Amino acid sequence: MSSSSEPRRHSPRTRPRSPAERGLRFDAPRPSAGRAGASAQILGKHRLASFRSLVWRNWERGGRHDLPWRQTRDPYKILVSEVMLQQTQVSRVEGKYREFLKAFPNVRALAKAPLVEVLKVWSGLGYNRRAKFLHDAAKDIVLKHAEKMPQSLDTLLALPGVGEYTAKAVRVFAFNEPEILIETNIRTAFFHHFYSSVLQKTRIRDEQIVPLARAAAKGQDPREWHGALMDYGAHLKASGVRVNAKSAHYMEQSKFEGSLRQVRGAILKALAKELPLAEVRTKYSNRFETALASLVREGLVAEKRVT
Repeated sequence: MSSSSEPRRHSPRTRPRSPAERGLRFDAPRPSAGRAGASAQILGKHRLASFRSLVWRNWERGGRHDLPWRQTRDPYKILVSEVMLQQTQVSRVEGKYREFLKAFPNVRALAKAPLVEVLKVWSGLGYNRRAKFLHDAAKDIVLKHAEKMPQSLDTLLALPGVGEYTAKAVRVFAFNEPEILIETNIRTAFFHHFYSSVLQKTRIRDEQIVPLARAAAKGQDPREWHGALMDYGAHLKASGVRVNAKSAHYMEQSKFEGSLRQVRGAILKALAKELPLAEVRTKYSNRFETALASLVREGLVAEKRVT
């Protein structure tokens, strides 16, 4: 909500140098802006309206309407999709999402399944701890919430492995609640349109985007708006726009080949197929013990299964 108070004014001698005077031109609020209405005040309603128009036009012409999780409001299915989409491309998730829901069509089925069976179905998607967290969350939902997905943010956050973004995404896409989501495609959309002139070395934090995102989302259907915004960001990336390095949260993903993730995945794949680990141990002799110990510590592998 816009504040009616006047911004602090500085005398010519004491006021800080503007971005322009420091060689920067911001198309969006300065990083120090903290009030929720600052973005709308600085940019003007016409600029936000133009941005919305671009987002909706892309949604109508090329939105990813056929994604399977776009066809449901089932909170369980939304949670599954959101956990799978963490650090994983949409193209890899689509098939595994369908396979997972065929094996575990509802939260009770997932909660009752042995973890080893869950990991078998998850195999190939990577970051296997997500499968365990999802399994643990399903058990919590069954035991503590009578198989009904919690709707409040605090209760969702209490589920194992559910962080702030995932909790808010469930509220948006399952319950159409007006949360503000910031993820890689949404960052791309806002950086491209409102921070395009910021030097590459300038790092923008998500909390600096939130007032702008809130102003842009005002009056929009939360579920459809965020879907459209994500698709617009994905469209920009496919068009060659690469701006996410401007994010203070940006991290290059480490190489998979030769990584501990690769060894962990090989161990889990062998166990899922009920194969002895001797071949994996030989192939990855320098990292095998470390990888295995981490899997046991995280509860992904039972010590009695190690041979």
